Amino acid sequence: MSGAEELRQQIDDQAKVISELKKSGGDKNIIKEQAMLLLDLKEKLRIANGGDPNDKKTESSKPITLKTPKGTKDYGSKEMSVRSDIFNTIIKVFEKHGAVTIDTPVFELKEILTGNYGEDSKLIYDLKDQGGEECSLRYDLTVPFARHVAMNKISNIKRYQIAKVYRRDQPAMTKGRMREFYQCDYDIAGAYDPMIPDAECIKVAVDVLTQLDVGAFVVKINHRKILDAIFEVSGVPEAKVRSISSAVDKLDKLPWSDVKKEMVDDKGLSEEVADKIGEYVLLKGGEELLATLRSMPELMASKKAQEGVSDMALFFKYARIFKVLDHVSFDMSLARGLDYYTGIIYEAVLVEENVRPTQAQPTATKANEVKDGNQEIDETQVRVGSIAGGGRYDGLVGRFSTSKRAKDKDSSKGSVPCVGISFGVERIFSIILNRRQAAAIKANRTKVYVISIGDSLLEERMAIASELWDNDVPTEFMYKVKPNFKRQMDNCDNEFIPWGVLIGSDEVQQGLVRIKNMLVKTEGEEKDGVTVKRADMVAELKKRLQMH
Repeated sequence: MSGAEELRQQIDDQAKVISELKKSGGDKNIIKEQAMLLLDLKEKLRIANGGDPNDKKTESSKPITLKTPKGTKDYGSKEMSVRSDIFNTIIKVFEKHGAVTIDTPVFELKEILTGNYGEDSKLIYDLKDQGGEECSLRYDLTVPFARHVAMNKISNIKRYQIAKVYRRDQPAMTKGRMREFYQCDYDIAGAYDPMIPDAECIKVAVDVLTQLDVGAFVVKINHRKILDAIFEVSGVPEAKVRSISSAVDKLDKLPWSDVKKEMVDDKGLSEEVADKIGEYVLLKGGEELLATLRSMPELMASKKAQEGVSDMALFFKYARIFKVLDHVSFDMSLARGLDYYTGIIYEAVLVEENVRPTQAQPTATKANEVKDGNQEIDETQVRVGSIAGGGRYDGLVGRFSTSKRAKDKDSSKGSVPCVGISFGVERIFSIILNRRQAAAIKANRTKVYVISIGDSLLEERMAIASELWDNDVPTEFMYKVKPNFKRQMDNCDNEFIPWGVLIGSDEVQQGLVRIKNMLVKTEGEEKDGVTVKRADMVAELKKRLQMH
């Protein structure tokens, strides 16, 4: 071990000593002494790494690395304009269905979050101990919502929330997979008749994705009780159910042979059991798949399967009324690895436009490719991109009941039934931004630009802008006493500002203004703008803004 490596080890050990002293409530003077030793070790390491012994540089004097942390990014004004449009569209649909909004802390007590995300729990960001509480950044908005419902003793609510969540994942920025990202959640909490709120969640999903114009999409659906019944009749040990479920969930991006290999080699499942699972989870289709499932006596002997199939029959009935069946695919491979789902589960994915929702969804380049001569679509080409997901989670609120948390974590007795859906804004944003030309995106909401011709007329421009602001007309002018006419016109072009109010000394003396369309080249009388009385300016602009 080199001298520098030995010093690093000593620094780590010393840091642990200080941490233990703090946790055990050690004497402040002893902690201070140990902290001084730690600083001395760090100084020795700095010198060992080539630092000047006479140059007592501190951490704060080091050059700052100007970058965002891995998995995060800044958004410029044009990007934020697109994101604002996305949020507004989503909120409009949520509120059309009667949802109200809430907000929850960006971090939660660690014990609230752990144990709810299956194998993905390792992606939770833990925070350093601050004042005796162990906290973590929220992984999603669902668990904090369930905590909010339990803590406030809410019996029913239809809520939406748009906020950032955090995951210690390997980021893929171009695909919208990041460590800090927004989720848009819509949830219905309360005891209602079966599958009515569930079907409405799918209706919300279809409405949102249709209005955002993300392209062709399909909502894959399955039922957790049917999936659990499949594992039960196939012989999966209870202790392995969730890990096998996570493996099945990878069928959207891996072929069955790879998923089976993971089950057998990594999860310790017998090959016979894995093959039996494969007989079920490779099934997909539409409402007709219910008849196929009912014709399987071994599966239907399970009470869970009976309940799940009954629920799905109701779902298809209600989905037909809501006119969303064209977007739905009953896919037995959909598992969703989160531990809190108890009923219907669903996931919206982008697909090729010429493929029906009930078929496997290949990419454009390999739409007709098959594997090794058989007629099975190559499963590695199925998913183009997941953009929303959710399901029913009837037991999650009950987990946070003080009297039950330690005794009966999995029971849903006394809980508040919930169902919801979450939209992945970053992936939707990537899709929409890639479709639009950045140069053509209007970043601001300005509708009018006040332009002076010849003389400066600063006070007149300010007065006009003030009057327009007072009448709720988004307006700008150049912050120059003597602005250049061409630069004022260029500002309108660059910022896509539709209307200009032009004034010169003659117009000011006569109490007139000229209103000009800045986006459309006009001929005839309106080529240089239409002259109106100054007193009629606001009314004339509002009329033209409604036309634009």
